[in-house]
Amino acid sequence: MSTKKTVFAGFFVALGVLLPIAFHAFGPVARILSPMHIPVFLGGLILGPVYGLIVGVVTPIISSFLTGMPPLLPMLPMMVAELGAYGLVSGLLSRKLNPWLAMLGAIICGRTAIVLVLLLFGEMLQIKAEPIAYVWGGIAAGAPGILIQLLLIPFIVKQLKMAFSHHELFK
Repeated sequence: MSTKKTVFAGFFVALGVLLPIAFHAFGPVARILSPMHIPVFLGGLILGPVYGLIVGVVTPIISSFLTGMPPLLPMLPMMVAELGAYGLVSGLLSRKLNPWLAMLGAIICGRTAIVLVLLLFGEMLQIKAEPIAYVWGGIAAGAPGILIQLLLIPFIVKQLKMAFSHHELFK
């Protein structure tokens, strides 16, 4: 484990806790824009799959315990699975694909992870909805955020790579 990557992962976790707090000041826009997802994708795309997974799993857990967002039940297990998949898969796919395609693949895997959690634990989480319908509802509600993330995050990664091309994290 690299000390520099660990420090950056900590930064992305902190950002993943703080961004939703800032966005919640504007009401329901936070749920639509999913600001916690942004640093998780950045962690996966910049730091790679292992650190992306760590950021994706740790961020919602810390946020839940510090801020109550996401609620421990039923949302936390689904968000841990989803964001863990986002960080891991975006990190894996970014090795061979551009950030946009890596994110798209990660989104598909993250939403699939939610379906799996619901299939395995939906009754225990007291979610009555059919898993695929539940996920499609989340995609429909979060479509503006998904679109903004797909447009914004690859641009940020590209700018960071250009600005810090000399740094080992961006090689």
